[in-house]
Amino acid sequence: MPGIKGLYVIIDPDACRGRSAVDIARQALAGGASVIQWRDKRREKGDQLPDARAIRKLCADHDALFIVNDHVDLALAVGADGVHLGQHDLPVELVRAFVPAWFITGVSTNNAEEARSAVERGASYAAIGSVFPTPSKEPERTRAASVERVGEVKAAVTVPVVAIGGINESNIDEVIAAGADAVAVISAVCGADDPKAAAAALCHKYEAR
Repeated sequence: MPGIKGLYVIIDPDACRGRSAVDIARQALAGGASVIQWRDKRREKGDQLPDARAIRKLCADHDALFIVNDHVDLALAVGADGVHLGQHDLPVELVRAFVPAWFITGVSTNNAEEARSAVERGASYAAIGSVFPTPSKEPERTRAASVERVGEVKAAVTVPVVAIGGINESNIDEVIAAGADAVAVISAVCGADDPKAAAAALCHKYEAR
């Protein structure tokens, strides 16, 4: 199974400018994304199922990982590689108790202490954010982090570190230099005029280092 590294694209229908979320995922993968996360905060899970299944197949075709945000049951139902858990979702240790041993369980964190705790409880990777200001997350649940904090988390844990929040082509170099194993983006790809080219440009930043 491929690892959590490189470009991690979060596909959110609300960020796709009215375009097909499945097609945006297809373009992101064609541009080199190694991880796709499905995130739909509006629709019921049954309504999300066709899109999640389609994107899961695209990921398999591109040898990329498919992660589902929040919903462990939806992730298992579509055969995803894992789930991403926020601070208000089910605790990672409970999720680990009923998913397969290989199942990826990512956890949102904001600092080294939270990241260490998440890993001790079973997290497969630690996401750190919001590194830069971003409109893509709920304001009441967004906590500011920093590039420096990415480095602190990287030094504190042995699992992959995923930086998230306001990352784009203009600032990704700072985040990579801080030690992020992967960079998660939403609007930088989903909102781009050419999502494939945008993904390729971000991937090139990793490949160039």
